[in-house]
Amino acid sequence: MRIAIFVETYLPYINGVVTHVKSLVDGLKTLGHDVMVVTADPKVKRQMYMDGVLHCPAISFKRFYDFGIAPPLSTKRRSAIEAFSPDVIHIHQEFGIGFSGVRAAAALNIPFVYTMHTMYDDYIYYIAPGKLVPVIKKPVRKYAKYIAGRAAEITGPSEKVTEYLRSCGLYKPVNVIPNPVEIDLFDVSKVSEGNALDIRQRFGFRDSDTVLTFCGRLGTEKNVHTLLDFWGETLKSHKNIKLFVLGDGPAKDNLEIQAKELGIESQIKFSGVVAHEDLPPYLAAADAYVTASLSDTNSISMLEGMAMKLPVFHIKDPLNKGQVVSGYNGFIYENATELRDGILNFVALSDEDKSKLREQTRESVLEKGSVTLAKNLQKVYEKALLK
Repeated sequence: MRIAIFVETYLPYINGVVTHVKSLVDGLKTLGHDVMVVTADPKVKRQMYMDGVLHCPAISFKRFYDFGIAPPLSTKRRSAIEAFSPDVIHIHQEFGIGFSGVRAAAALNIPFVYTMHTMYDDYIYYIAPGKLVPVIKKPVRKYAKYIAGRAAEITGPSEKVTEYLRSCGLYKPVNVIPNPVEIDLFDVSKVSEGNALDIRQRFGFRDSDTVLTFCGRLGTEKNVHTLLDFWGETLKSHKNIKLFVLGDGPAKDNLEIQAKELGIESQIKFSGVVAHEDLPPYLAAADAYVTASLSDTNSISMLEGMAMKLPVFHIKDPLNKGQVVSGYNGFIYENATELRDGILNFVALSDEDKSKLREQTRESVLEKGSVTLAKNLQKVYEKALLK
């Protein structure tokens, strides 16, 4: 099968969607399929096709995750896609590149599959002032309905996609396919104890400290400010319980100010930017993973932590039900008190019980590698082709 994948940003840039697409490409190639990735690239002046990736000139849009915005119409792009002669088009994002995928599928009379990764209601503030968010939300939902409504098949990492599209007025079925994780890269057995210890010491963590980590772009939608509020409310007196925030983003400065105002700055450490390939020792320096995000559909950063044997403290999210199971690979909490009690119970576990919990956590994501993702999507492509 020949598959053309349309994504707004791609390697060497890293985010959850890029990681997902890279795993999918690797898996599809392993299964013997031919793949072309079509992406926007602000660094190129003219269209370039290298190593299976069609780089399309774009304007950098730094406010929204450094995306490059490419014009949706391009005769050169269309010619390159026609030359590749795909059997199916797979669209992962909805802007200039994504829309050109919709147009290409129509022109070539082939089906397209649409994967919705992002619930855009939580991200509108990147492009509009606060007062305009309710106004912009309506056309954003209408556009999401337009793209999904024309897809032969829709996929998404959790039931959140089904619920979001229903809120947009679309009731088509969604193939729920969990996000992948790079099992071989995120393997704690491949991280030297010395490297993890160096990171703990560099950020001032003691051997007696219990370190919980969160990893991701620091935007308001990730809800890290809620974690800090919870820390200040119930964990302030537990000086040996620390939060290690990995990543950078527009909310970082405000989060640092918030930690100081709450009087918990000694318990909260911010790493700043960490390259994706350098993450394993940072995760290995922690004892557990914690998130209060309700915007994620199936967080790849969380899955990477789980692959590193980090049990997850996850805020209750019915539409992400089943990803974290209390007592098996983590704990579900609803408020600051439940988070504190869960962490204290975790700290009190015996070494044997902690080890068992860590092993179970990694086991829970072992079937989420690139080939599994590709096999699941191959079935979706076949369904689309039958239509």
